[in-house]
Amino acid sequence: MILGLVDEAVTAGARQHKACQLLGLDPRTLQRWRAQGIGEDRRAGPMQVPANKLSAAERAKVLEVVNSVEFRDVSPKQIVPILAERDEYLASESTIYRLLREEGQMAHREPSRPPTKRQPPKAKVATGPNQVWSWDITYLRSPIRGLFFHLQVVIDVWSRKLVGWTVHEEESAEHASAMIEAACVREGVQRGQLVLHSDNGGPMKGATLLALLQDLGVVASFGRPRVATTTPSRRPCSER
Repeated sequence: MILGLVDEAVTAGARQHKACQLLGLDPRTLQRWRAQGIGEDRRAGPMQVPANKLSAAERAKVLEVVNSVEFRDVSPKQIVPILAERDEYLASESTIYRLLREEGQMAHREPSRPPTKRQPPKAKVATGPNQVWSWDITYLRSPIRGLFFHLQVVIDVWSRKLVGWTVHEEESAEHASAMIEAACVREGVQRGQLVLHSDNGGPMKGATLLALLQDLGVVASFGRPRVATTTPSRRPCSER
């Protein structure tokens, strides 16, 4: 590739020594590569074998140890210290990684669960009134600075009708239960007819409200944790 780049630059009108200077290459090195027939992007490499190169028996010993029952789920970063505590030394951490890479064994070396396919939550879509309601709590300013009222609102996802609302000085599951029970009576909701969707706030998941919904035959639906955009409008909501 380097020889090709230099030839391309020279063909385009550049001087060879300028092209070599840009690549950080000495022109004499380029001439030597051409004379020796090293070829495209292939270095001749060291002429001598390193004195500390592992022999075939030593390579086999390292692979045998790292693939043993004791170390097959352990990374080389952990294997080397464990062996050092036993006064054993086979190879350095980088050498073990290189051997594993050359042998095609750089896979996940720790126990893990098999992949499982997870299904998305079942969606509820409103096709008419009083099928899916959504409710939430917000703050209302009061005449006194730092003091707020709590507005609880229930809306029908299909018709956008405001089926219930209350304002209180404090936020509680008891107030929410009274509001939703009154709305169900007022709208004539039957058992198994309604899904009530909300976020994961404290009043929404309080035992008082959940017990009331069970008595009324209303299905409780909650958005994903820590996701503030799952309160439905006309979009599907997840049944949990």
